[in-house]
Amino acid sequence: MIPAPPGGRLPDGFAVALDPRTRRRDGGTTLLGGSPLRLVRLAPRAAELLATDRLVVADPAGAALAGRLLDAGLAHPDLPADPAPAGVTVVVPVRDRPEELARLLAALRADPATAPLPVVVVDDGSAVPVVAPAGVRVLRHPGARGPAAARNTGLAVATTELVAFLDSDCVPLPGWLGLLRPHLADPRVAVAGPRIVPLDGAARGWTSPYEAVAGALDMGPHPAPVRPMSAVPYLPSAALLVRRAALGDGFDEAMRVAEDVDLVWRLTAAGWRVRYEPAAAVAHEHPAPTTTWLRRRAFYGTGAALLAARHGPAVSPLVMAPETAATWALLVAGGRWGRPAGLALLGWTTARLARRLARPGEPVPAALAAGLVARGLAASGQALARSVTRHHWPLAAAVALASRRARRGVLAVAVGDALVGWWPHRGRIGPVRHGVARRLDDLAYGAGLWAGAVRARDARALLPVRPPR
Repeated sequence: MIPAPPGGRLPDGFAVALDPRTRRRDGGTTLLGGSPLRLVRLAPRAAELLATDRLVVADPAGAALAGRLLDAGLAHPDLPADPAPAGVTVVVPVRDRPEELARLLAALRADPATAPLPVVVVDDGSAVPVVAPAGVRVLRHPGARGPAAARNTGLAVATTELVAFLDSDCVPLPGWLGLLRPHLADPRVAVAGPRIVPLDGAARGWTSPYEAVAGALDMGPHPAPVRPMSAVPYLPSAALLVRRAALGDGFDEAMRVAEDVDLVWRLTAAGWRVRYEPAAAVAHEHPAPTTTWLRRRAFYGTGAALLAARHGPAVSPLVMAPETAATWALLVAGGRWGRPAGLALLGWTTARLARRLARPGEPVPAALAAGLVARGLAASGQALARSVTRHHWPLAAAVALASRRARRGVLAVAVGDALVGWWPHRGRIGPVRHGVARRLDDLAYGAGLWAGAVRARDARALLPVRPPR
C-alpha cells in the first residue's frame, strides 16, 4: 500500500525554470506547453512572480505556482548538483551475473560521491552464491523470486531516508546521484530517475545502433514529470532513486515484468510526484544477439495485460478523442465525399477551440486555434501509425491479407513511420537499418502484447480510450 504524500510545500530556495519548449504569449501572461499540451493563463500575481523564465520559491504563493508549473510539465527543477549526496543506500538485485556485478561495484567505489555509501546486494537465487568485496552487505534468496522481490528485500533492510536501485548490468556515470538527489528536496517527490544510455565497450550486435537511438529504457533527452498518458509515462527500474517512506510495501512481487511501471503509476495515483532527470545518466548493457533482443522486447509487451488489470485505461495503446478519430477516418478512407467532410470537421473543431480560447473584448484567436488543431492532428496521426505497425499489427496484417488497397496503405504507413522515426537520428544510424530494426521491434512487442492479453483473457491493453479531461 502506498502512503499519502506529506502536505508540505516546496522549500524556500527551490528553483524551477520554464521548459525551453514552453511558449509565452500575451506579454508573458499565457503559457503554452506541457504534456499533454495545454494553454495556461496566469493570474496577475502569478505573472508577477514569473516575470522571467526562472522562479525561486520564497513564499507560499511562489511554492504553489512552482508546484503547478512542475505538475503541468511547463517547468522543471533548476537546482545545483549535490557533490556529496548522503543518506542513500544503494541496493543491487542480481542473479547469475558475477562479472557484471563486479563491474558495477567497482564503478561505485571509483566514484567519490558513492564510495562512502552503504551497498546492499540481494542475490536472487544465483547458481553460484554471490561473494562481494568487503564493506558490501549480501542478502540471499534460496530460490529465484524475481527482481521485484529482490528490490523489496534490499528496501526492507535500508535504514537511510533514500534508496538507489541499480541493476547489476548497469554502470552509473559520474555525477548521476548528485544530479538526482536535489529533486528529493521536494517533499512530494517519491522517485527520481536518470536517463538510461548504452554502455560503452559492451558487446555489440546488429541491433545495437538502433538500441543506441531508440532504446526501450531510454526516456529521451528532456526532463519531465512522470505519469500515465504523458511524454514520459514511466521510469525503468534499472536505475532509480526513491524515498523509502513513500514506497510502502514496495514493488508488486507478483509481477515479473512491468513492476516498475506499476510502482510509478501507484505512486502518482496516490498524489506523489515522480521526476525524470536526463542530465543524470546510467549506462546499461543491452542484449547484443538479435534473438535475445527480440525476446526481451516481446517480454516487455506481455506486461501490458498485467498493467491493464491494475490500472485500466492508463495502459491503453491509443488515446484519441472521437472527433479526431472520425476526422482521420474521413480523410483517409472517406472517398470523394468523405474528405470534404473530414475537412469540414477540422474546421468545426478549430472554430470550437477558438471560441474556448477567446477572451472577452479581444479578437477570437483563430490562428492559435488552427495551429493547436494542426499539432494535435499530426500527433494523433503518428499515434495511429504506431498503432498499425506496433500495437495492433496483427489486425492490420489480417486486413492487408484481405485487401490489396489495405496492403498498399499498411506498407505506406510502415515506411512513413520508419522514416519519421529515423529522421531525428539520421546522423547516427542509416535509414535501412533503423527501419528494419524498428519494424522488428514493433513486431516483437506487439506479439508479446497480444500474447499477454490472450493469456490474461483481458482485452483492455488493446483498446483505445478517450483522453482524460
